[in-house]
Order: sequence, then C-alpha cells, then structure tokens
Amino acid sequence: MSEKAKVKTPDQTVIRFSGDSGDGMQLTGTIFSNLSAILGNDISTFPDYPAEIRAPQGSLSGISGFQLHLGSRKVYTPGDKADVLVAMNPAALKVNAGNLKPDSVIIIDSDAFVKRDLEKAEFKTDDPVEELGLRTQQIIAAPITSMVRDGLEGFGLDNKSAVRCKNMFTLGLVCWLFDRPVDGAAKMLENKFSKKPSIAQANIKALTDGYNYGHNIQASVSVYRIEGSDVEPGIYKDVNGNNALSYGLIAAAEKAGLQLFLGSYPITPATDILIELSRHKNLGVVTVQAEDEIAGICTAIGASFAGSLGVTSTSGPGLALKSEALGLAVIAELPLVVVDVQRGGPSTGLPTKSEQTDLLQVLYGRNGESPVVVLAASTPADCFDMAFWAGKIALERMTPVVLLSDAFLANGSSTWRIPDLDEYPEIKPNYVSNYSDDKPWKAYARDPETYARYWALPGEEGFAHRIGGLEKDFFTSAISTDPLNHQKMVLTRQAKIDGIADIIPEVEVVGDEDADLLIVGWGGTYGHLYEAMEKIHSKGRKVALAHFRFINPLPKNTKEVLTGYKKVVVAEQNNGQFANYLRSVIEGFNPYKFNRIKGQPFIVSRLVDEFTKIIEK
Repeated sequence: MSEKAKVKTPDQTVIRFSGDSGDGMQLTGTIFSNLSAILGNDISTFPDYPAEIRAPQGSLSGISGFQLHLGSRKVYTPGDKADVLVAMNPAALKVNAGNLKPDSVIIIDSDAFVKRDLEKAEFKTDDPVEELGLRTQQIIAAPITSMVRDGLEGFGLDNKSAVRCKNMFTLGLVCWLFDRPVDGAAKMLENKFSKKPSIAQANIKALTDGYNYGHNIQASVSVYRIEGSDVEPGIYKDVNGNNALSYGLIAAAEKAGLQLFLGSYPITPATDILIELSRHKNLGVVTVQAEDEIAGICTAIGASFAGSLGVTSTSGPGLALKSEALGLAVIAELPLVVVDVQRGGPSTGLPTKSEQTDLLQVLYGRNGESPVVVLAASTPADCFDMAFWAGKIALERMTPVVLLSDAFLANGSSTWRIPDLDEYPEIKPNYVSNYSDDKPWKAYARDPETYARYWALPGEEGFAHRIGGLEKDFFTSAISTDPLNHQKMVLTRQAKIDGIADIIPEVEVVGDEDADLLIVGWGGTYGHLYEAMEKIHSKGRKVALAHFRFINPLPKNTKEVLTGYKKVVVAEQNNGQFANYLRSVIEGFNPYKFNRIKGQPFIVSRLVDEFTKIIEK
C-alpha cells in the first residue's frame, strides 16, 4: 500500500463496476462480492444491464453495471451513490457521473479515453473529467488495456483474448483498494475456467498485475478497510433471488414428499429459475422447456393433476398468455405455483429492468370470478421462504398460488444463511385419504373447515373422477349450469382463499409504536423502505414500516394496522396498484402514495425527503 494512501474505515461502502456489455463487469462484481462475503461483510448487489444483446461498443445505451454495497453491519440495499466507480470507457463514466459521492474514487482505463471513444460517448471536449464537473473526486487513470496486453505476451493469446482479461486487472486493483487478498479470487477463476487452464492462468496473471499496480502507484488516493461483522454461526452463500426461489421450491417438494415439476418458457428475467432447477435432476426435479408460455403452464397443470408439485415461471408478458390456463387450475382446483418475476412494461417494455406493475394482473387478470393466492418476496434471501410458502399453500389448500418477484430481486444478491430444513413446517397435501365423510367421495368433495378439494391421483382404485374447465355441481361433481349452484361454487372458491388468512403470519410493524407516519410497502422494495425508515428515525422523527409479503388474502391484522396511524404512505414501483387494492378492501382507508416507475430501484435519499415532507404536513 502506498505510504501516501489515506485509509478510510467506514462501516459500509458502495462500489460500482461499469463498462460495455463485453467488459465482464458482472463477473468482476460477482467475484468481488463473493470475496467480501467470505471475509464476513454483509452484501447487497444490483446487476444493471441493457436489454440489447450487443449495443454498439462505447455507446451510452450499451453500458452494463454491477453495484455492490458491502458493510461491517447489516446492509439492506445496493446503495444510492457510489464511493468507488470503475469506468472502463468514457460512456461508463458519463452514465454514472451523477451517482457519485463528492470524495469518491474513480478508476478509469486511460487507453479507452481517446478521441473516437469520447465522441461515441457524446463528449464535447477531450477532458471528460472537467466536462462532467468531477472536481472533488479522486482519479486513478491507468493504461489498463496496454498493461494487460503487455503482461500476457507470453501466454500465446491473440490480442482480443488478451484484452478480455482487463476486467481481472481492475478486480486486482479494487482488491488492493479494499485490502482484499487475491488468493480467493484466483481460486474462483480456476474453478470457472477449469476446462481452460490457460485462460484461467492468464486471468490470474492480470488479476495479480492489477493488485501489484495498486501497491506500486504513488498516488494519494483513499483506500478502504471494511471490517467483517459478527454473524450467526452457519453456512453462508451469496445468493440471488432466482436461485433462492429455486431452492425454496425444491425444499417444499422435499417436505411434501413429492416430485417437483417445472414447465417453463425462457423469458427475461425469470429464465435462470429454469436453468437452476434443471441442474437438480439428482433431487428428482423434472424440468421441461416448453415451446411457448401456454404450453409451459399446461404441462405444469398436467403434472399437478398427476400428483406432482407443478410449477411454471414467467414474467409479465408471459403471465398474460398463461391467464386462461391459470383459470383452468382455479376451477379444477389443482395445486399450482406460478412464479412471476416482474419487469418493466407494458408489452415487451423494459426486459432487463424492474417494476411492481403486475399486481392487478395477478389479482384480477382472468375471466370470471377467479381468485388465486398472491405472495410477494421481499429480499433475494426471502425468495426461498416465500417459494416454500407458495408450495405449502398450493398443496394443502388445493389452489394456484402466484408468487411475485421482480428483476431487482431476481438478479440482485445478498448474504444468505443456508437454513436447516428440519426447522420448516411439514407440508401435508390434502389427499383423498383424508376424506372421512360417510357419503361417497366425489371429485369436488371438500374439507369442511378449509373448503379445499380432496386430491385423488389418477389410477387410485375407487377414485375415478373427472375435473376440468366446466362448472361442476357442489354435491355431485357432475357438470352443472344451474344458476344457484354456480353462485355457491363461486362463493366457495372465494371462501377457500379467504380462509388461508388463518394460517399466514400477521403483518409485522417495525419502528415506533406511536409513529407519526407508517410506511407501507410490498415485495422487493423492503430494503429501501427499511433503510429510509432508519434514516428518518435517526433524525428524531417517529416513523414505522409495515411491509407485506402476503397480498391475497391479506394478513388478518391488516385493517387494525393500517387504521392505527395518523398518516400512512404506500410506496411502490407502479402507479398506485397496492394502495388502490388496500382502499378497495378497507373502507375509509385513504393513504398518501409515493410512486416511481423508472425501471430502477428506489433511491433512499429521495424516499427520506418525500416521507419527511408528509410528516411535516
């Protein structure tokens, strides 16, 4: 470490890696995240990348980013503004200039800051730092491309392959900046390129060169030392939402003693659920990549009919296509889990960005009175628990369950303590063997307390039956068009969903009991709203947070909570869908609303400002 270096020891820091889609910023950020987690830091990450498969190199629209928030204490979001920015080209610097702290450190590849690249990034002068007004930042301008090329001369790589290792040089430089040993990163590279040892060694050489360059530069820049935190003993994993959700579905099937079946069609940002589950054939998981969205859900319904835990995964556009088949699962009363990883819309919209705009679609987007259970995960790690809940409710109450995630949760990661499955409750599917009535069993015979239909598997002797999309008689289970019977069946299916409120946890309120403002959120905004609450509280204001993971039915204490505060604000990444839903079920409830629909996570500082204004009204 340079003798002139100033050591900062904050309890948390935000780093952003940024460059062209081909610059490997996602891999660089992921490896550094894993290193930090190993050293005991709490982490939260946010990969941010363009929808284009390959935008023009050096263009503003083609910038890919990876933001990491690490701390010696619990962190809840990937952070707002960055303490450190790695900008691999002028476009990366320009795109991120507005999200830097005044005394931040900027690492740039000076080889990329030539006239042609400056013009691509629409700079007017040959001094981008001055043009952007970055006068208080600390700049490390290193000829990264040429140093990597020269350092790998003896490795037999062509120029393109050698230059592709420059992201590892920057990783080494950042490891120096944060006093991180590079041995762990080298082992990760060996594992990643185990089938290409020459590529692994080239990347490790670039990594080491970057680390040594940091030690050798005589520049007066701030370096960081983030201590590890005391954590509960256990096995920890850096997990993103899609993977955690996949593991939760496996756990639910294991607890129920059933085969897990996923029928899915690839769609951003849900595809990784299909990819992850396909890796677990050894656990009895069966995956089918269907030819379209409709086929995906129909194969899952078929699997549920046959006695498996049927699951289908998608995003908003695919959910629209699945709506008719989802209605079939409602009227056939089959256990089914539908995972909707929300993205920006409408239509194709913003495929790689995040929103909460599918809520009304999952609540009401089917013909007829077609109620389903709706759940929403709140953090990447919480995706595991909510997937487990989805499987449990679907199997025990014989109903489709829609589990909402979003692109922020799906791609972002956090430190996750791998749970002990023995601590999770049993899952007892409502099999026909539970039927105890003296009357002959019929396909739509129900548990008298839960109204859940008994599940008879095809081929069981004595339980031949027919279910399908036509209305059935409440008593005989034969096809019926009788008006009074239809009314009874509609109300019964709704009562089955309403009754689930008896088994889900009540919504928890954190913060001040006598708060002047209750913040209400749902789904993936939890971390930002929690951090905003903490910051407002630190300023002497009384504030509380109620965050919803169970949407339909709502927890039994919802009305009591929401009507118990002088002021309530509902914050969500849509135009007020949850707020309007709450108004429809709680008479006289009229909250303030905070809505942003930018395809990006909330900015905590903006939340603090807006919520403070509401308190002061």
